[in-house]
Amino acid sequence: MINSSDELEPGQIAPDFTLTDATGSRRTLAEHRGRPVIVYFYPAAFTPGCTTEACDFRDNLASLQSAGYDVLGISPDPVERLAQFAAAEALSFPLLSDEDAAIARAWGAWGQKTVDGRTFDGLIRSTVVVDAEGRVVSVEYNVQADGHVARLRERLGLPRLVSSVTVQ
Repeated sequence: MINSSDELEPGQIAPDFTLTDATGSRRTLAEHRGRPVIVYFYPAAFTPGCTTEACDFRDNLASLQSAGYDVLGISPDPVERLAQFAAAEALSFPLLSDEDAAIARAWGAWGQKTVDGRTFDGLIRSTVVVDAEGRVVSVEYNVQADGHVARLRERLGLPRLVSSVTVQ
């Protein structure tokens, strides 16, 4: 078991993992070699911020994939809860279960946080971009869920999405 909670740094090799996804399949970071991947950590399915962030990734998934990026979401939720979340929000990218938070710790996404005036150890909303060779390109800890994917797209140099709103 990995006990480190040191933050990752750009340039280092991202720690590999094997986790179970919402469908019950085992997934590894290594299976994404040859293609960059966005790995985002979120505290809990069905909470407002996590739902906002997941739906933001869902709504941007096609453009992220066409730019060459895969997307993986990781939380301490059990597989069954992830399956419910994926179905309820029509999430088509893998959601991975890290119930013991070993991967969150290894990636620096676990630590002390304060919510509603209460301080405790827990998952810190984080996003890590890993290149095709498995090296960390970008790391962001303490992510604000609202507007996160737009800010990430900007950091990655991807074009802004233009919504197709029809005014009548």
